[in-house]
Amino acid sequence: MIQRYDDENGAHFGFTDRWGGVSAVPYEQLNLGGAVGDDPDAVRANRKLAAESLGLDPAQVVWMNQVHGRDVAVVDGPWGSDAEIPSVDAVVTARRGLALAVLTADCTPVLLADPVAGVAGAAHAGRPGMLAGVVPSAVEAMVALGADPSRIHAWTGPAVCGKCYEVPEKMRAEAAAIEPACWAETSWGTPAVDVSAGVHAQLAALGVRTRSQSPVCTRESGDHFSYRRDRTTGRLAGYVWLDG
Repeated sequence: MIQRYDDENGAHFGFTDRWGGVSAVPYEQLNLGGAVGDDPDAVRANRKLAAESLGLDPAQVVWMNQVHGRDVAVVDGPWGSDAEIPSVDAVVTARRGLALAVLTADCTPVLLADPVAGVAGAAHAGRPGMLAGVVPSAVEAMVALGADPSRIHAWTGPAVCGKCYEVPEKMRAEAAAIEPACWAETSWGTPAVDVSAGVHAQLAALGVRTRSQSPVCTRESGDHFSYRRDRTTGRLAGYVWLDG
């Protein structure tokens, strides 16, 4: 099942779960990640199913080669069939109707849209990317295309929550020194990092007032892929696009 959210001003956001696809165990069923060991034909079929369920042309969806960094690509169409997909963790566009996609399996998917300016963005914010500033980089790139942070609607999708993302104490201290809002503690009382909280704090500091957050923790939800829980697993996707 895909959760879809439609803004009254023509912005659209979608987040997948793991069901409704054709991939076999351990990628069952709707794995959308092409670099996790799944059958490429199954991934292509799943991407087609997911796009069409959202009313999108699968050929008009822009994917990324995600590397846990902060680099952003500005796009005005899908990558060509022979093009090398760049290693970036955010894409932004001023082309209405073009869908941007981000893959996750515990990291925080960040979808951004300014319907007035006709600018959209998608970012992959794991702990390294959040701390490196991938979300501020994406917003900066959107502003360069005419977006206004005060008009941007931001959605963060299913991700591992702060009560489940256990890390060493030194790692938590280092992360919190960069983004204090990400300091967290697991439900069993050990050090943790809350990436989604860090992302929302960054968005607020940038002037993004309209922010929505999925209540789903991927590690806790059997309906979602989780790398921390299962290691070998599929990938979820978040999609954002604007009415043409």
